[in-house]
Amino acid sequence: MKKNLALLLAAGMTLSLVACGSTDSATETVAETATEEATVAEEAAEAATVAEEAVEAASEEASAEETADVAVMSYEEFVAAELETEVCVETYVQAKQSWWEDQATVYTQSEEGAYFLYNMACSEEDYEKLTTGTKIRVTGYKSEWSGEVEIIDATFEIIDGETFEAAPIDVTSLLGTDDLIDLQNQYVSFTDMTVEASTDADGNEAAFLYNWDGSGSQGDDLYFNVSIDGNTYTFTVESYLCDKDSEVYQAVEALNVGDVVDMEGFLYWYEGANPHITSVVVK
Repeated sequence: MKKNLALLLAAGMTLSLVACGSTDSATETVAETATEEATVAEEAAEAATVAEEAVEAASEEASAEETADVAVMSYEEFVAAELETEVCVETYVQAKQSWWEDQATVYTQSEEGAYFLYNMACSEEDYEKLTTGTKIRVTGYKSEWSGEVEIIDATFEIIDGETFEAAPIDVTSLLGTDDLIDLQNQYVSFTDMTVEASTDADGNEAAFLYNWDGSGSQGDDLYFNVSIDGNTYTFTVESYLCDKDSEVYQAVEALNVGDVVDMEGFLYWYEGANPHITSVVVK
């Protein structure tokens, strides 16, 4: 009886040991499986990252090749280009007129000539980077509106390193001549010109008008007449470029008929010379 009991106890211990061994083995198997699955997931994530980086690199390369396809033009080549054709120029920011809904209008100039960039694609963040003198490469289309040659539908990239700020060229003697248009959009100056009377919307004489016909109010563009050698010309303070709080806007509001003035600004064109004035000094 005791022998049989001993045999039963020994068998029970053996079964217990076998059961414990089976549990340990199962745990090890589960752990190994989880480790393998984690490794596979990690390798898949790494592969996805590599693939994503490859796509980005290919996209950047394609973009660079696309940009490279458009050769940078000299100013002479830009002038000779047909309207509505794609152009690419390198130029320098001289003044910013406006930014609205990710579009910027900018006056630019290089040592060769000037370019007016109208509604160029530009984020607000990048607009802040377009400080005076900043070099940019611009790709867009040459266009014309009422005589003003400009670049539209443009994109740009900032080129670090070089800077350039144009000095004004005195073009007083070119007023009324065919040569003046050759300096279109450049930073220019006018000297010893006399303020002439304008006629406002009520038929009264004034030294300046809000809007071209006097129908506006403070904050609108300012128009004023100046003369030299018996010829009278109309100049403008563009309110987006120089608003009502700017020195030039307030200087024009303070003009009197007969004042002699020196001026600086950009040689914009609208059915003829229509300089956008940025500085007025009464002599």
